[in-house]
Formats: sequence, structure tokens, C-alpha cells
Amino acid sequence: MTTPSYDVIIVGAGSMGMSAGYYLSRSGCKTLLIDAFDPPHTEGSHHGDSRLMRHVYSGGPDYIAMALLAQKLWHELEETTGDQLFVPSGVINVVDPEIHSFHNRLSHADDAGIRYETLHAAEVMKRWPGITIPEHYEGMYEPDAGYLYSEPCIRAFRKAAETHGATLLTHTLVEHIEYGPHSVAVQTSGGETYHANQIILSAGAWFQTLKPFVDLPIQAVRKTVGWFDAPQALYGEAHFPGFTLAGKEGTYYGFPSIGGSGLKMGRHDTGQVWTPGSTMAPFGTEETDEGDLRRLLELHMPQAAGELKRGSVCKYEFTSDEDFIIDRHPAHERVWLAGGFSGHGFKFASAIGQILSDLVQTGHTDQDISRFALSRFR
Repeated sequence: MTTPSYDVIIVGAGSMGMSAGYYLSRSGCKTLLIDAFDPPHTEGSHHGDSRLMRHVYSGGPDYIAMALLAQKLWHELEETTGDQLFVPSGVINVVDPEIHSFHNRLSHADDAGIRYETLHAAEVMKRWPGITIPEHYEGMYEPDAGYLYSEPCIRAFRKAAETHGATLLTHTLVEHIEYGPHSVAVQTSGGETYHANQIILSAGAWFQTLKPFVDLPIQAVRKTVGWFDAPQALYGEAHFPGFTLAGKEGTYYGFPSIGGSGLKMGRHDTGQVWTPGSTMAPFGTEETDEGDLRRLLELHMPQAAGELKRGSVCKYEFTSDEDFIIDRHPAHERVWLAGGFSGHGFKFASAIGQILSDLVQTGHTDQDISRFALSRFR
């Protein structure tokens, strides 16, 4: 059965796809989103309650500009939907300067006019008594940063996109994509074939299921996060910011205990390779699932190393350089690719959705996305 055609089809309605669906439908494009599940869901990279929203970014001025645009667009989405999506908790970033440095990112932050404070270890521990770090460690606090409620963000984009006429097919697999002279055809597990002038492929950790039509240098990885019982007086959202901590133990991130849910922590580096179609081992299968997190807490936030209240697994989709892929398909000019968000993409989802909308409608964007070109891997 052949169905009516669309201006654009989006394959993968997660963080980036759902955002793009909103901005495209709001612009008047007839938009179809297709997802294998029912977003928001637990099979991708957007569940787990919260995501950090930072601006003083180590990736350089193009990342910083995108972060500032994303922050503006998140606020606009809040105004559109009436939902609180962002909490300005501030974010404290802590590093071992023998391994990591704030230097480059601070100069770029100065150029962008972003507020921040640099702190010695003693100042960090005085302001947040729940943190214990060696005296040579350094801190950088972003007062205007905070965290996003990740699932509500997806729901907000979904509701807004559907309000503007977007169609969402849930629990639907894409089985074949065919590029023709006048349209792109997408065949689904329901037996239907949908046509569009352009398509966006934003399948996240599931990109491998789209081979051979597209074969991106993306590796999906199993990641874990845990919520630990912690005293609200020290670690509750009224007293404690979001945080990152990078040292010889690895690179970690986390959130205050929101409503008594427990201090949430995850590890950015490491992880087990995962292939679409294989079983995702539940939290606790590996000793390191809880062990890595607990060891870090015992070292640097000992009063938060309480009982594990909850553990969760999710998926990262890494590129080798941990930069994104936002580009045309190398062989098909009406196919756009968005992937490889490498565990740090969610904060940018609003901006990336608008960027993809601009690319579909005009072929260009005002944002500098040259570093995200697929050609860097050739």
C-alpha cells in the first residue's frame, strides 16, 4: 500500500528527531516521524530524568554558540508549552589540573560573554561541603547552567509537533529506504511505503539497522547511571548544583537529589559495546555498574555514598572523536544525517532540531557545523 507523500520524513523520533519534527512542522512542512518505540521511552539515550545544560564548553566556540542557542530555544519551548523543562541549578565543574585544564574553554567563554567563577579546591569545598577534593584540584562554576528534565523535553516537542500537524508513527520499524529521482521512499514494518522530498535519519544508537543505505562510523555503547541515598541538606536540589568531575579516576557527571530521589551519577568514559538487536544487560550485571560510581562517591562525595536507590542503563552512540555528525548523505543530497551525539548531545537537541529544519528547508544554517561533516572520517 502506498500512502500520501510528505515534505520530510524523520526516521528516529528521539531527542534530535522529535526536536526537528517540531521546528519543521511549525514552519509549515508536512512532516512524518517514524520511531520503533513510543517516545519518550527507555530504548534510546534520553531517559533517566535529567541532563546537564552547560555553556562553558570544552569543544570550542562552535559548541558554545550552539549551547547558547539551545538554551534560548529551551526557554522558548517552555513558554510555548507551559512546562518547566530547565532548572537553573548552576553547574560546578571540577578537574585535576595535572590531567585536564579549563584554560581554552574559559577564553572562549570570555569571548561569548558567559558568566563563570574559577575556584580553588578550598573554595569549592567551603561552598559545597558535600564535595571533598585534593587541594590542587580546580573548580569552575557556571551560575546560569543547570539541568533539563529529559523525558518532559521529549514530550513537549512531541506535543508541540503534533499540534502543528506532524504525524508520528510509533512502534514502527523502517525496513527499506530507496532513493529515487523525485522522492525518497521509506518502507515500514506495517507494509506501507511513504514518500518524501527529503528525509532525516536520526536513529541514535540504532543507526546500524539502517545499513546498507547508510553506514556511519558510530559505535553504540552500554552506559549506566545510579541514584544514591544522600542527605538533602547537603545534596538536595535547593543546596547542590549539577556537577562534572574529571581526574585520574575517569570523567563523571551528576545531579543533585531532586525531590529526595537520590544523588544521580554517571560515568562518561568507558562502557560496553552494544549492537542493535542484542540484549542490553540490566544494571548490576557488571561489577563496575555500581562499583565505579560508588568508588568515586566514596572518594569525593562520601556523604552521598549511601544505599543505591535505583540504577538504570542507557545507550551512548560514539564517534571516534566524540564530535557529532550533522551532514548530507554522501551519495544522496536529499537525505540528512544526524548522529553520533556521544553522550553529550541532549543539551543541544533544541538547537540541532532547528539546524536540521533549516537544512531541510534552505540547504544551509547560520550555525557553524563544519566540524560535524562526515568527510572528516574519509
